[in-house]
Amino acid sequence: MIDRTEDEVIFRLPSTTNVDDLQDIADLLEFEETSKKSKATQKEVDSLVKEIKKGRWAETKAKTGL
Repeated sequence: MIDRTEDEVIFRLPSTTNVDDLQDIADLLEFEETSKKSKATQKEVDSLVKEIKKGRWAETKAKTGL
């Protein structure tokens, strides 16, 4: 069920819904809203994504001991 108030949209789902999947969807929706307002170029976005991926890989290596 989806409810809309003056300030927000509320999704109601069963408590058995996978929270990680919901977070991925929420992140995507937030990205969509933020990118609508952005004046960043595709080159700047690509550079930022590359930087984030490097950080995630370094974090993963540290956690797993690779």
